[in-house]
Amino acid sequence: MNRQKGKSGQIYSLKSKVVRGIVSTILILYTGITLFVLGFTVLNSFKQKSELVTNLFGWPNKFVLDSYKTVFADGSIFRNFGNSLLLTLCGTALCVFLASMVAYGISRYDFKGKGALTAYFLIGMMVPMQVTVLPLFLIFQKLHLLNTLTGMILLYGSGISLSMFIFSRFFKTISKALEESAKLDGANDFTIYTRIILPVCKPVIFTVSLIVSVGYWNDFYLPMILLSKKAKYTLTLVIFNYLGQFVKRMDVSFAAVVITLVPVILLYCFFSNQMVEGITGGAVKG
Repeated sequence: MNRQKGKSGQIYSLKSKVVRGIVSTILILYTGITLFVLGFTVLNSFKQKSELVTNLFGWPNKFVLDSYKTVFADGSIFRNFGNSLLLTLCGTALCVFLASMVAYGISRYDFKGKGALTAYFLIGMMVPMQVTVLPLFLIFQKLHLLNTLTGMILLYGSGISLSMFIFSRFFKTISKALEESAKLDGANDFTIYTRIILPVCKPVIFTVSLIVSVGYWNDFYLPMILLSKKAKYTLTLVIFNYLGQFVKRMDVSFAAVVITLVPVILLYCFFSNQMVEGITGGAVKG
């Protein structure tokens, strides 16, 4: 029996090593391709337009800022940047606030229809946005929210399915003794939520905010459908316009892509530790 257990343990260990090796290889390849594409884009953004034709994959003969000057010479880039920033910040704040409140209610209270409500949010994660875009467009048209940043903020803020499940998982790891002691002191539910629960779950707030904000910042599909006025364009729509004229404006296209990537890279550099802590926090406590 011991020999059989030993052999099965060795086989399981070997399979685990093989699986880890395959996963590690895939991740290394993916990382290498991503870094190559990122480096390729950044280097080409510092080349002259004439050099892009003759030396697309090589090191720049001379680093120039002509493409960036061309992008910033068009004053609309600042307006587009502001639109993207406003949508990302307000949409993320609204999404985090609503998701945390819903998750707190589902994880802490028992009520009729709780299972159906949880299933509703689960379905919301599985239904592709492309399926709902037509009724969404018609609703926006009826409510006069087309070509408005307010409508986009409300839409982004309502996409709480994934965020709700992350918050719900974290709330279940928080001891109810904190809330019970606060209730003995006369605190109501909203006071407990804002003054006790939210300060405790800062790591998961960082995590959800990063995940959601990166998605909103890079979103192209919804702005393309719901924002047709150039004054309301986001950076992703501007890049799409540049790429539509890629042969004529190769240099400007690379520079615009780099400008859009900078905020995302900075977010990752400064808040990656908080993101990892938020993702693993619930698992460690559980």
